[in-house]
Amino acid sequence: MTSRKTYHHGDLRQSVLAAALDVIAAEGPGALSLRDLARRAGVSHAAPAHHFKDRTGLLTAIAAEGYDLLAAALAGTPELRERGVRYVRFATDHPAHFQVMFQPDLLRADDPELLAAKERASAELRAGVAGLPDVPDARTAGIAAWSLAHGFATLFLTGNVDAALGGREPEEYFRSLTGLLFTGQLPAEEQ
Repeated sequence: MTSRKTYHHGDLRQSVLAAALDVIAAEGPGALSLRDLARRAGVSHAAPAHHFKDRTGLLTAIAAEGYDLLAAALAGTPELRERGVRYVRFATDHPAHFQVMFQPDLLRADDPELLAAKERASAELRAGVAGLPDVPDARTAGIAAWSLAHGFATLFLTGNVDAALGGREPEEYFRSLTGLLFTGQLPAEEQ
């Protein structure tokens, strides 16, 4: 009788999440397979289903983790521009999470952990706009700020602004963009 390795020493849930993030970063969320992730983790093909039920459950867990990481990245930064910089840094540090978080068709929209994590991240995003003086419509201002940071992060991650960056870090370039947009001037070192 041959023995088959079906027991995983350590944190199987975290191992599967880490393997999934590697696959997403390399090939996108469409390449995910619970069977392949089980093979990578060295467990039976059914083991990941105990933690995630199915592929949608796994992607939902990744998105919830991403929203929690985003909320933590934004916390404690009162100034709106720096919240935008942290948003861009989050996207560059966690590109696989970023890919999954904003594709609702991949997720269980009613998942309690996902909803709670999204609310924490949303509260941090709203807090950046709350301190702005003379903003007649904070919701619209928040969407404008989010659109700028999210759009730039997406353009960066897809390689669409590589030439414009000229070797600069995306966070520094984003600071320049917001300076130009809101004051009409580039920082002194760029003029």
